[in-house]
Amino acid sequence: MFLKMLSKGHYPAAVRALCALGVFLASGAVDVQAQDKPSDFPNRSVKLVVTFTPGGAADVTARIFAEKLATLWKTGVVVDNKAGAGGSIGAESVFRSPADGYTLLLATNTHIINQVLIPKLAFDFTKDFTPLGLVTSAPMLIAVNSQIKATNLQELTKLIKSEPGKYSYAACNMASPHFFAMAIYMNSLKLDAVNIPYKGCTPAVSDALGGQVAIVAASIPAVVSFIKQGSLHPIALLSSKSSPALPGVPTASESGIAELKNFSLDNYYGFMAPMGLPVAIQKKIEEDIRTVALMPDTHTKLETSGLETFLMNSVDMMKLIRSDEIKYTQAAKQSNIKAE
Repeated sequence: MFLKMLSKGHYPAAVRALCALGVFLASGAVDVQAQDKPSDFPNRSVKLVVTFTPGGAADVTARIFAEKLATLWKTGVVVDNKAGAGGSIGAESVFRSPADGYTLLLATNTHIINQVLIPKLAFDFTKDFTPLGLVTSAPMLIAVNSQIKATNLQELTKLIKSEPGKYSYAACNMASPHFFAMAIYMNSLKLDAVNIPYKGCTPAVSDALGGQVAIVAASIPAVVSFIKQGSLHPIALLSSKSSPALPGVPTASESGIAELKNFSLDNYYGFMAPMGLPVAIQKKIEEDIRTVALMPDTHTKLETSGLETFLMNSVDMMKLIRSDEIKYTQAAKQSNIKAE
């Protein structure tokens, strides 16, 4: 059209048409950018990456919050399970995603452990992610299958000592707080048992039920139904306090074993995004996560699954992460825990 105008000598008309087109395109560009402005977030589906297999505490937390956030945001929130390398594969996929709020990480202290054990990660967990707040904790415990004749931690310890190297145990994965807890327990009491590595709590628990391993350390959500069915027997909680999901089960520090008097490791879950997330979007996600966490039916669903509400804002979350990085570094040195 413009060439035709020019060929006929209609220069002013051609100039006006080009200017009009420029205004149209400019206004269209502004509209496209406006679609992603913080006040409109989210206007399309959000992906929540869980770095472990389905069925464990991380996956349960993610699915409960994804359902509620989807309702609140009026858009899809898709849980994407990316297991492997102790959670590093999924975390790296989020690290490499745009910092726009549409790809989030269901973060756990396993990612802190990876930071301690794996020196050549593609990212720095404490520097390359934006914290959005902690939401739940999942008490951990030691359980045994029906083949093991032990009802408490003292009896289990005596059994392992009686036949060094005979008994095997699973601890979800090698870079998990469950594995750290078992390593500290074994090393503190100089026990000789065989660790069988897994990629998540679900396959570890499955093999404990099938008798492929005798002992399992897992989060309560992964084992609570089997304990209630009588397929697994709880030995001791590994966290700092008792759990309403399994009343009467003592903590390791309450076991009467002197070496474990001050023992406890807690397991928690929260949300993070790639570093560089706009502040307005960060605040919105953090506020909405807290809103969901405080809903009565959210609390009920979490409690039924063996999870506990554990709210912490983004600032305190990062303080805890940095503190735990120091704690796990010290534990790794003391118990000679290394990446395999």
